[in-house]
Amino acid sequence: MTHGASYAAARPVLIDDVHQAAARLAASARRTPVLMARIDDRPVTLKLEFMQLTGAFKFRGAFNAIASAGGAERVVTASGGNHGLAVATAARLLGLPATVYVPHGTPEVKRRRISAAGAEVVIQGRQYAEAEIAARAAAAQPAVLGEPDRGPLYLHAYNDPAVIAGQGTVGLEIIEQAPETDAVVVAVGGGGLAAGVGAAIGTERTLVAVEPVNCDCLHRVYEAGAPAESPTESVAASALGASRVGDRPFAMLRQRPVELVHVTDAEILAARDRLWEDLRIAVEPAAAAPFAAWLAGRVPGHRPCLILCGANDSWHPT
Repeated sequence: MTHGASYAAARPVLIDDVHQAAARLAASARRTPVLMARIDDRPVTLKLEFMQLTGAFKFRGAFNAIASAGGAERVVTASGGNHGLAVATAARLLGLPATVYVPHGTPEVKRRRISAAGAEVVIQGRQYAEAEIAARAAAAQPAVLGEPDRGPLYLHAYNDPAVIAGQGTVGLEIIEQAPETDAVVVAVGGGGLAAGVGAAIGTERTLVAVEPVNCDCLHRVYEAGAPAESPTESVAASALGASRVGDRPFAMLRQRPVELVHVTDAEILAARDRLWEDLRIAVEPAAAAPFAAWLAGRVPGHRPCLILCGANDSWHPT
């Protein structure tokens, strides 16, 4: 990992990297439960990752990356909300200050929680990409005088190998907790969770990548053959609104079979409401996307596991 550097093509994250991340996280992250349910007379397993510290899976990757970096005097990142909260919390636990750049559309509840976790919040731009440009510029500041190996650590939300490895620990837990799982269903923003989980579950289980219509950078990269710009117009954009998939996640995902699934905003909101009505589970829209795909019959397999990835929203049942 380098301070203030971009993440060019490199070797993929391997299963050994995920196991090392699991060991690093053992004393700090929660081992979130799974729920075996039967809905519409079909069995389904739900990985309750919204119960993770900071309310989303992002804590795994942030803590693993910061803990394994070494030499940083502070952490700088850009985020739609969940990654920023994870970085703020992980940095505080590891004794480092953090600055999080967020776009104007980031929900107030997420901005407030990032500040409460001890990080400085800087609002920049209308979209994640603009916040990222500003964060990278801030992280490119000179290293600490007289200590050339110390300086700001820029931590990418989904393109950093240690972040991807940390996210992959969700997949390891699913295999251990629900070994009968034959498909793992993941909501996709920049692709870090999908890539990490894919590394953890191997190719004997199907990886299903779910994206909202008009907020679907992974679909578009498969169509174009290389990372391409995507619109970020969705009710789930605060969590899934990456305008392009990460180079590293794409390089990893293209090496394995992946089922790509679209869901509409209406399906996402209906799925979120069903989770509350049927199971009394309250999640943010992004976390409901895998359930929306499953309700619509677009998920393969007889015993799928759906990752409910986060609950950082001001939503409440009406």
